[in-house]
Parts: sequence; structure tokens; C-alpha cells
Amino acid sequence: MDEKEREKLGIARIAVPLADEKMTKRCYKLVKKAVLAKMSRRGIKEVVKALRKKEKGILIMAGNVTPIDVITHVPILAEEKDVPYIYVPSKSELGVAGGSKRPTSCMLVLKPKDDAKYAELYNKLRKQII
Repeated sequence: MDEKEREKLGIARIAVPLADEKMTKRCYKLVKKAVLAKMSRRGIKEVVKALRKKEKGILIMAGNVTPIDVITHVPILAEEKDVPYIYVPSKSELGVAGGSKRPTSCMLVLKPKDDAKYAELYNKLRKQII
């Protein structure tokens, strides 16, 4: 995605790595499955709290959050805790995938237990991000 497209969609310049179309769909699918299994954290406050408690998983953040300063500290915290993260283009679609009518700036999909339904998708996406 070039700079003009990103600007048109309202995606911030610091939103790196940004998921491509196929990976974005996988991220949303993973979020849906994790929410059904009650293995996710939604919103900045909950995500930061979970990261500080050393919960592991995949961090999915929206690239079109305004002002971007609201989430700039989250990737730094994720790197310190060795949690992989990726940006998706839309906060409203991330909110819908998370089972909410409200837009969501970030979600933490927790590491699945062995018998979880989304374990295969989680591992596949984690390998792509890292």
C-alpha cells in the first residue's frame, strides 16, 4: 500500500507493520474466534493491563486511530514483553470482529490452550507476523 492510499484511508505513518488484505481478513477471523472462546482483551486500557501482567498473545491494533498518540505507547510495551503486534487498516472493522458496535483501537488475542478452536489459526498468524 503506497503513501497516498494510506493517507486516503486515514492510516497513520507509524502503523508498521500493516497487514495486507489477506492477512487483515485472517486477523479479523482470529479475533472473532478468540472472542467466542473468551480469550481476548479489548481496548487500550485492558490491553495495557494484560501486557503488564505478562499475558502472552498477538496484539492487533487499528492503523486509523486519531489522534495516534493514544496508542503510540502500546507497541513499545508489546516489544518489551515479547508480544508480536500488527496493524490493521480499520478500527471499526476491528470492533465488529470483536463483537461490538463500537470501534476498537486495539485487541490482544491471548495464547490459546491446547484444545482451543482457534489454536491453528493463531499459530499460523503468529509465524507470519514474526
